Amino acid sequence: MFRLLSIAFAISLMTASEPTTAQAPATPARPARPAPPTRDPNTPGYVAAKDLPDGANAPRDVDGNFILGPTHSPAPEMTVEESVPHGSIFTFTMESADSKFYPGIVRDPNTFAAPDPANPTKPVITSHAAPYTRRVAVYVPKQYVPGTDAPFIVGADGPDQALFTVLDNLIAQHRVPAMIAISIGNGGGDGQGSERGLEYDTMSGLYAEFVEKEVLPLVEKQYNVKLTKVPEGRAAMGGSSGGSCALIMAWYHPELYHRVLTYSGTYVNQQWPPNTETPHGAWEFHEHLIPSNPAKPLRIWMEVGDRDNFSTRDNMHDWVVANENMAKVLAAKGYHYQFVFARNAGHTDRAVKQQTLPEALEYVWAGYPIAAPKN
Repeated sequence: MFRLLSIAFAISLMTASEPTTAQAPATPARPARPAPPTRDPNTPGYVAAKDLPDGANAPRDVDGNFILGPTHSPAPEMTVEESVPHGSIFTFTMESADSKFYPGIVRDPNTFAAPDPANPTKPVITSHAAPYTRRVAVYVPKQYVPGTDAPFIVGADGPDQALFTVLDNLIAQHRVPAMIAISIGNGGGDGQGSERGLEYDTMSGLYAEFVEKEVLPLVEKQYNVKLTKVPEGRAAMGGSSGGSCALIMAWYHPELYHRVLTYSGTYVNQQWPPNTETPHGAWEFHEHLIPSNPAKPLRIWMEVGDRDNFSTRDNMHDWVVANENMAKVLAAKGYHYQFVFARNAGHTDRAVKQQTLPEALEYVWAGYPIAAPKN
């Protein structure tokens, strides 16, 4: 409740400070983003990792660190196969006016994050209240038996058709359980001061609570499915800030989620509004939270590209270093995790996802019961 009140208060302050003049401000030039440097996976200080043959994926049942590439060809399971049962895909929308968690914000037009002169690690942002419409897609496998509890995966930045295609094939091959997939669109924008940034980069249990109380009940009611309450049967996935969001969901609510899958996870200093408990945002995961807390019952698959995002705004905006640090602290704490460093790959690289998603899903769902094929 405190988090909700804090956000509402921040929004009210921003709304009150909106300019009243009718004159449109001059459009500032967006700061140019230099091309990210190509990082060598064998850089001193990075984790020791197994270099795999070009085109190979990491073993689906082995923990540790692996190097892929430079060639990334789509896995066969990423192609629609007419001979397998196809799940049903439903879509619906959610309005910000109906949400008790996220009433909606947007960054002021033509404004960008700027470092606070008193503290370069804190951005100065101007935003105001604004409505949004969120799209949600739900995949129900053909093998689902109505009335039974189903495992499921929640995905950020949906809808994700690639996820639905690969699930058709993996479920038919009995390589993952017959799970429901709930692919949730964000509330709009990107980065600090946006609705998407607020949802995905805030270090709290708020987004998981939003999903639990406002999204999942709609899915169950509208599509006649039952979603398991057992955390071993629940996974969260996403890319970039959607990836850090997936881990945030499980970290703050391990009683809800035990399985996490991330591409180019934004384990960097992106949180806004600031939070004194986690002043460095998701960078805190590898800086303090994971090293300083007992291991949680999570199983994590992570990927980063050698040309992943990099910024010099502070020392906490290198996506490669952030994911490398995550691998270090997860290993030190004895987590079941797999970390993939992809050569010849950018941020949330589509070709890498096409190559690795089947294996990643198998790794994340290892140990969960899979129904035997019927004779």
